[in-house]
Amino acid sequence: MAGGAICCCAIARPTARCWGEAGQRPAGRMPVVARCESSSQPDPEPLLVQAARGQSVARPPAWMMRQAGRYMAAYRKLADKHPSFRKRSEETDLIVEISLQPWKAFMPDGVIIFSDILTPLPAIGVEFEIDDAKGPIISDPVVSVERASQLHSIDLSRLEFVGDSLRTLRREVGSGAAVLGFVGAPWTLATYLIEGRSTRTYKKIKGMCYENPELLKSILDHLANAIGDYLVFQIQSGAQCVQIFDSWGGQLTPVQWDRWSKPYICKMIRTVKDKCPGVPIVLYANGNGGLLERMSDTGAHVIGLDWTVDMLDGRKRLGDSVAVQGNVDPCVLFGPEWSITEAVVDVVRKAGNKGHILNLGHGVLVGTPEESVAHFFQTARSLSLDKLGSLSAQFAAAAAS
Repeated sequence: MAGGAICCCAIARPTARCWGEAGQRPAGRMPVVARCESSSQPDPEPLLVQAARGQSVARPPAWMMRQAGRYMAAYRKLADKHPSFRKRSEETDLIVEISLQPWKAFMPDGVIIFSDILTPLPAIGVEFEIDDAKGPIISDPVVSVERASQLHSIDLSRLEFVGDSLRTLRREVGSGAAVLGFVGAPWTLATYLIEGRSTRTYKKIKGMCYENPELLKSILDHLANAIGDYLVFQIQSGAQCVQIFDSWGGQLTPVQWDRWSKPYICKMIRTVKDKCPGVPIVLYANGNGGLLERMSDTGAHVIGLDWTVDMLDGRKRLGDSVAVQGNVDPCVLFGPEWSITEAVVDVVRKAGNKGHILNLGHGVLVGTPEESVAHFFQTARSLSLDKLGSLSAQFAAAAAS
């Protein structure tokens, strides 16, 4: 939506698929074309990006959601020195240092910028605070037409610390890993804008679905425009792959997701594809077992599976036109090394030898032993996709050693 205040108008109801103007998904895997103009010089394409494109790779690339965080002693030490989360996630030097902590410790194939899905909100006119006990707090929630009219186009000059951090990470990481950007999906962001804080019931936003649907549509449409532009900004600043987190999409029924989440995700993805063709887009929703086929219709190149979906079942349901990411149970990392090896091998074997990015099915949990995270990545590096049929034998040998 062009500049100025948000208007309360509905977007068109979604069709079954929303991949492009013709409504047809291109046959086969994602084409390799030049990505949108970036401030960084092109490096050799990282393993993770190749896998996201569905290309053959020697081993499964691996990274973890929330791979930088409180489970790491280095992070806790830095957080003690800088107790404000906003400071840690909005100052370039701290963002870069925290983002690189797991890369230096475990050498994952993806280095995701340390940030938050709420980070861009002040740039559209929504201020927030982080309470250590209550989480994010928005003191002036968007629950009226008047308040919605105060939202404005995203002011990317207020997010230069994100761009600077991504450019620095590209220089630091080089071709050793893919630099990842991320955003929240419009529905997920709207839950915070409307509820004003974290919630377990989603009463306010779900009530708005029925009581004032036109207002909710206008808020979601505004977010889709703004966050789509923010994704492009991240790519232009150096992100080689981006992930959309629909963290609370699983709180909707599949029919509700089709109406209140999917069309706005589609709009963001079209923005990225129009301006940055060739850059892989990952879509993840927590609790997505009932949404997989719908998620694949958004045009995302990679679908992230949570741990409640068996990888083999997910592959069968999604087909081979999209890549997959995931989906080891985060709690496995509290078990012995042999159980971590077993879980990794099981997921990799079921995912197949193309189009798979190894990850957890959710973020790393607080208290996870760093040694377990290290073993996860060591196991991933030891596997050969050329010998996929012998992975069980590889696991047996690793477990016996």
